[in-house]
Amino acid sequence: MKTIGILGGLGPESTVDYYKGINRAVYKKTNGSDYPQIIVYSANLNEFWKIIETREWDNLTDWLVDKIKTLHGAGADFAAIASNTPHTVFDEVKSRSPIPMLSIVEQTCQRAKSSGLKRCGLFGTGFTMQSSFYPDCFKREGIKLIVPDKDDQELINDKIFSELESGIVKDKTRNLFLKIAKKMIDTESIDSLILACTELPLILKNDEYGIPFLNTTAIHIESIVEFCLTK
Repeated sequence: MKTIGILGGLGPESTVDYYKGINRAVYKKTNGSDYPQIIVYSANLNEFWKIIETREWDNLTDWLVDKIKTLHGAGADFAAIASNTPHTVFDEVKSRSPIPMLSIVEQTCQRAKSSGLKRCGLFGTGFTMQSSFYPDCFKREGIKLIVPDKDDQELINDKIFSELESGIVKDKTRNLFLKIAKKMIDTESIDSLILACTELPLILKNDEYGIPFLNTTAIHIESIVEFCLTK
């Protein structure tokens, strides 16, 4: 069994989900006979967002690579970043990483492809919804991504940072998010919704309106566990 390296803290609540999810999945897959070895580097979320705000991508790459190298030095055989937004420089980080890395974006794209999805809605931080790293990946597989309108993007982003990042889950916010999803079904004919922020599954736990809600955290965890157990 390989030793897992998780770059977490971006944010802390979803890092807890990764830790619990990986442990449960390995325990289940080994019929209750084993648990994984996991090394977690909980990075400083405020430092991360200060770099994001400057748009200095070389600095962000250096910052992430330094932490991946620390995981490697601690004994990790491979690594995953437990957050969507840092994947804007994933290719650059992966090229400099001393150990294999698993991308949440690539794994989610493959799940969408295998499910036959063609028009995916995308919820995430404002940065993720306005960036190209998700659309570029999905476009290569012939899948179109659609984001909410500007006002709805601002609402989603605000609720992620003012509530979900702190583990605050409100029914009112859930209903607002579902209303936005329904509007995108009616106006954009989306056939699925990608929860491209690892905090979103805290509040959107089930498929709704007859379309799948792709939990990127769960998809990423599944790929991490599979790689961990591969000899």
